[in-house]
Amino acid sequence: MGKVKHHRLDRLADLCRQVGEAMRHASVALLDADPAMAEKVITGDSALARSRAECEEQLLATTDLRVVLTAVHAVDTLERMGDLAVHIARAARRRYPAHVLPDELRVPFADMGQLAITLASTAEQVVRTGDSELAAFLDASDDIMDDLHRAVFATVTREDWPHGVATAVDATVLSQNYERFADYAVALARRTSVISRRDLAA
Repeated sequence: MGKVKHHRLDRLADLCRQVGEAMRHASVALLDADPAMAEKVITGDSALARSRAECEEQLLATTDLRVVLTAVHAVDTLERMGDLAVHIARAARRRYPAHVLPDELRVPFADMGQLAITLASTAEQVVRTGDSELAAFLDASDDIMDDLHRAVFATVTREDWPHGVATAVDATVLSQNYERFADYAVALARRTSVISRRDLAA
């Protein structure tokens, strides 16, 4: 039974890792105007969807209603995180060969991309271990993401913003995508950290 429990939990963690990889590739596509990387994220979403369905099916095999509900929420959250990575990749592909972002926004978006990857990786570890201290780290990192999002918004709404309305809208929406990705990672960690590996063995 212990092996079954470990397998179920690790499948959810593996899905979290896949979502983090999708965000990493999407961020590269965005910052480097890389159409191949964008396409990798977009076409890979169908494989991610299959993984989500398989993961949910295995997690629902338990008879513990609390675990079932948490599993459903967790997989749904990961689906939304994957969708956000796809949105970013599509924006990069849509504007190719041009860059979506002006040079002055490259640093904050690079920071947001790296932080999003870190949040997904940390959420993965919370899923694997239930470590409440890691969950607390996610909360602090989410605050940093919020600050970055506010900084981007402040930049694109300056009176002397020189790049036009369309670029400002693109930057704001992309920044919101990163912010929501971070929020979902924190929510995932909070939900799963309260479930022990023994619970999943039920």
